[in-house]
Amino acid sequence: MNNTNFRKPVRKAVFPVAGLGTRFLPATKAIPKELLPVVDRPLIQYAVDEAREAGIEEFVFVTGRGKTAIVEHFDTAYELESTMTGRGKSLDVLDPTRIQPGSLVTVRQQVPLGLGHAVWCARAVIGDEPFAIFLPDELMYGSPGCMAQMVEAYNEVGGNLVSVLEVPMEEVSSYGVIAPGESKGNLTEVKGLVEKPKVADAPSNKIVSGRYILQPEVMDLLASQGKGAGGEIQLTDSMAKLIGEQPFHAVTFNGRRFDCGSKVGFVEATLAIALDREDMGEEVRKMAKKMLG
Repeated sequence: MNNTNFRKPVRKAVFPVAGLGTRFLPATKAIPKELLPVVDRPLIQYAVDEAREAGIEEFVFVTGRGKTAIVEHFDTAYELESTMTGRGKSLDVLDPTRIQPGSLVTVRQQVPLGLGHAVWCARAVIGDEPFAIFLPDELMYGSPGCMAQMVEAYNEVGGNLVSVLEVPMEEVSSYGVIAPGESKGNLTEVKGLVEKPKVADAPSNKIVSGRYILQPEVMDLLASQGKGAGGEIQLTDSMAKLIGEQPFHAVTFNGRRFDCGSKVGFVEATLAIALDREDMGEEVRKMAKKMLG
């Protein structure tokens, strides 16, 4: 197998953002979950900033009904900017919300058939290039960012990569888990993928954690992929078919993961990031101590 065939630069990223966010109702009745703020940045902003740091140039949002506000967040807000300028306020705070024209593409997932189907909906934009996937629900916090760490590994080994984190064995049944091969530093060869295994059957405690770099051949596999767990088209099923056919590795993320798909995880992310902020960390720490006192 010639690994040089699987080393094209990763320029495009897919963001599946079509979900209804029912676990956060009623907050998400009119506002997409991805726009809920963690301190002062929407959840989707953290993912986009991480992508930019990793060199991503084209952003593909797979959206659904009622999700137009996500795209508007990354558009120019003329009235807002004009008002701020007129009042002598800096526009620097809005810089991260601007994506250059032509660099943001939206496609619609008209039927909620799972993550694999959402990724497949972006096939025409991805074409024959490798691409990254960001699940915004999973806020990956660290420096350098998770995808930057993955791209560095990709430049070394090529092929397909997933980010992983180590968790206590008793927790593996809630996640997708890798069957590991040889390891070198933070890089582990992937021999297999198991979705939500029983603790006794789990091949490792390394869980897949919401960031992927995949070769375009996965789109053909998704096109013929039948429904799996939960009656949905599972991305894991198609990824597993690439193992042995193409290089496949896991990158253990040097940082923290917050599950912002849950209310408790969202609160944890907000508190942790607020505590880490130079402009408010000390005040938040005092406030927390007072509340816990």
